[in-house]
Amino acid sequence: MKIRGIGTRAFVGMAAAMALLGTIIEPAQAAERPDHSGGGIAQKLQQTMDQLHFEQVLDLAPPTASAQARAMTAQSVDKDATTPQQRAKRFAALASDPQPIVQQPQIDTTVIELDAHGRPVSSGTVLMSPQYPHGIVVPVDGNYHSDAVRWRQWDDAGWYTDHAQGTVDIVPGRENAPLDFMEPYPASVLKLMVVFGVLRLVDQGTVKLDDTYAYQPTSLSSLCGDATSDTIRDYIDASITWSSNAASCALVKLLWDHNAVDGLNQTFQDLGLETMQLKETNPANGGHWSNPVTMTSLDTAKLLMIINGSPGRLWTTPNGTPVTADALSPSSRRFFKSELFQQGYNDVLSTTSWCGADYPAPGIPQLTASRWIAANGTTTVGGDAYAHDVRPCNLAAQVTYSHKTGLVGNSASDAGLVKALPGKGGRTYIIAMFSNLGDQYQDPNRPPTAPGAHPVAYTEKFAQLGKIIDQFEAARH
Repeated sequence: MKIRGIGTRAFVGMAAAMALLGTIIEPAQAAERPDHSGGGIAQKLQQTMDQLHFEQVLDLAPPTASAQARAMTAQSVDKDATTPQQRAKRFAALASDPQPIVQQPQIDTTVIELDAHGRPVSSGTVLMSPQYPHGIVVPVDGNYHSDAVRWRQWDDAGWYTDHAQGTVDIVPGRENAPLDFMEPYPASVLKLMVVFGVLRLVDQGTVKLDDTYAYQPTSLSSLCGDATSDTIRDYIDASITWSSNAASCALVKLLWDHNAVDGLNQTFQDLGLETMQLKETNPANGGHWSNPVTMTSLDTAKLLMIINGSPGRLWTTPNGTPVTADALSPSSRRFFKSELFQQGYNDVLSTTSWCGADYPAPGIPQLTASRWIAANGTTTVGGDAYAHDVRPCNLAAQVTYSHKTGLVGNSASDAGLVKALPGKGGRTYIIAMFSNLGDQYQDPNRPPTAPGAHPVAYTEKFAQLGKIIDQFEAARH
């Protein structure tokens, strides 16, 4: 087993200032749970990530030659196109003897605590990397913004060859920032940006949810598939609830057809979500998802805050613009939240898809949406059959978790809104996590996958993180 690298514990003082919540809401009224130093979510998040020892995972396919590293770079475009089963076959052919991961993995996690009205109260953002092997708390101001990080674009081969030091800046002008972090590729969590953009078109009256869109790619890709025709509503449902890449390509092409991609990227900048960029996708088919598509956990959590909705000002951008939930209409927010609630893949920070299993560990104790549950209690999502009865976990559920997951070989992500069920306490919070620990990496104790079964694709340490944070939040109510 790999031994953690030598180094002093990296820790930046926790940022616990509350957000300004609008002219009619005084900060003292909003601060129901002030985040005092020494006991807040930022410190708890950092301590938990450190104690879970993410550096103990095994690498199924470490590059052994420069040619293999170049091959990794070639695979960095449309990397979502391959399935977990296809990747498992490739990894098995590359490495029959998994090796300890060569360095501390990249993990970026944010928790934003909300009050009963959905207003932000406090937050914590923690980065973990070879430079910050014990995790480091990002200083965040009262508007849930930080200029303390030089965000770098993900580099597949560079994570190995350059000690996880990125070379392409996501946000300009951060050369002198005290922290430096190469942000993992978001994988299918990028679909949050896509759907947000499409719903903005709906709000503007450019399209309607029940309009039929004929997806007619002028070039084909393995990610997107052939021409299709469906309602925008159904494309969104498939994109969010079972992560259809084909449906998501159709939505990206819809944005291109309406010349809305550049405007969407500018909207993110105008909202102060400066790391969110849907860049270099292909207008011919909506594909070409690659490393210039970027998101960080803090900005993703703030986008989810908009989707959740609340009265008054959520935050103020660095240029002084107040941001409210009106960035989306109430009807679009309701629809978006409903789709996130119906997420079928509950196998990262929550693991109810594997209800009752010895492995992976239980995560956020969420309710599984009924649409996926067969008569025998098992779920099948996007053709992936989970042979576990989820009904006992539904009976024991404490929260709803409206979220989106993502997975490729070197990316694992999960982001969503957690709300306590009636009678289960009052906790409400947003959690977002991005990591390079996709299904190229596995736990040493992962049991073999049964023939025909859907493989456990993520380290169970994510579920353990989700459960610990949820227990922490439950105890604060």
